[in-house]
Amino acid sequence: MSTALQWIKSSYSSSEGGNCIEVAAQPSAVHIRDSKNTGPTLTVAPGTWTAFIGLARRDKQV
Repeated sequence: MSTALQWIKSSYSSSEGGNCIEVAAQPSAVHIRDSKNTGPTLTVAPGTWTAFIGLARRDKQV
């Protein structure tokens, strides 16, 4: 039995379009997709996603 992924849209997304992503996290994987083109996804390990978010936050503070 598989459970449907619960996609969460980026808090930076607006109703006006633009560059938006959605993320669905599971214990063993994090799935990332374009909110306008929900077909293809990028799947990474949770540790990889955590490292990416840490770098993105650090870059934003500089």
